[in-house]
Amino acid sequence: MEENLIERFYGAFSAGKSEEMAACYSDAVEFEDPAFGKLKGAEAKAMWRMLLERSKGDLTVTFGDIHKEGDRILAKWEAVYFFGPSRRKVINKIHAEFRVQEGKIVWHRDSFDLWKWSRMALGWKGWLLGWTPLMRKKIQAQSRGLLKRYMAG
Repeated sequence: MEENLIERFYGAFSAGKSEEMAACYSDAVEFEDPAFGKLKGAEAKAMWRMLLERSKGDLTVTFGDIHKEGDRILAKWEAVYFFGPSRRKVINKIHAEFRVQEGKIVWHRDSFDLWKWSRMALGWKGWLLGWTPLMRKKIQAQSRGLLKRYMAG
């Protein structure tokens, strides 16, 4: 059952097991979210590794409402963590959509309110500018830059 794969993915995430998460993805997976934009294959797998490593165990992930609608599997999840040098508390509520083929996730899109996230993570700058396309591009550029450096190792 495809829903079990998503349950396994989030179970690994909440346990901090990035390799188990990556094993749920196809090598050609396409991922997208407001913070990173579009990632493919190894980039998507590395993103989860990086996020878990950078959290240093200071991340709480809860999930539920996993169900199938047509050819997609939908889920809701929440991440609670502390962001940046100022250690601002972030509670990010996320809606996820997946497509599964041959027992692997081939497409994954996370949706969340980037303005709400930026207010928690960035404080007054996020409140003031977090809704703008310019800030979205800046957040994605910083996130992708971190990922690129992480992958270069």
